[in-house]
Amino acid sequence: MGKDILIRGFDDSVHSELGKKAETMGVSINSIVKDAVEQWLDKKSPTPHVHDLLIYSDEKSMNNFLKSLDRMTSSTEWFKSFAVPPKHHTEKVLSKLDWFNGTVKPYKPHGVDGSKYCGKVIQNIAKSSEKKPLCCVDFIITDIANNSFSHAMELERTYDDARLPGLMFCPYKAEDFMKSDLTDMIELFLMHDRIFVLKNDEIYKLHITKESIHKIFLN
Repeated sequence: MGKDILIRGFDDSVHSELGKKAETMGVSINSIVKDAVEQWLDKKSPTPHVHDLLIYSDEKSMNNFLKSLDRMTSSTEWFKSFAVPPKHHTEKVLSKLDWFNGTVKPYKPHGVDGSKYCGKVIQNIAKSSEKKPLCCVDFIITDIANNSFSHAMELERTYDDARLPGLMFCPYKAEDFMKSDLTDMIELFLMHDRIFVLKNDEIYKLHITKESIHKIFLN
């Protein structure tokens, strides 16, 4: 039995244009939409392994993002989890929203054994997820970047080579990010799938591509 699907943003002008295309092709609009959905489902992997970068301006902007993320993942299969330094401002927010806190105690992400500690945190979250896809925000990387950006880069490379199924968000304070070396900054951009900048209630997506000098003169 067929089901009706409500598509937000599918306005009259889009419907009219699609109708013209459908008429030209001799098919119905429903057939085009059904075919597009089926192709998307065929290409979509069972579980994404996404590694995203978040650059946020202040605590308020991050808290707004987390609350929106929680609403988007409510009543879904995502395993909502996080890791934080002691007394971090997001711990109260996410614990109240019933997210899993994967932070391992005692908290020791710095120094010689810092990388080993961070590996334990990731393992703890993965084990607790019981194979559900992750929706995880790792604020330990924020703390590490504030103390040593080069150490944060090492951990980013390690995770990027062995991603977990789901969405992993790596948040950086804008002030810490801007203090980093330009080479590290670009490398950090390139090892993440998407780059988001959070400011108040707004989310901006950044795109970075390597270009040749001659393209500067082309439209």
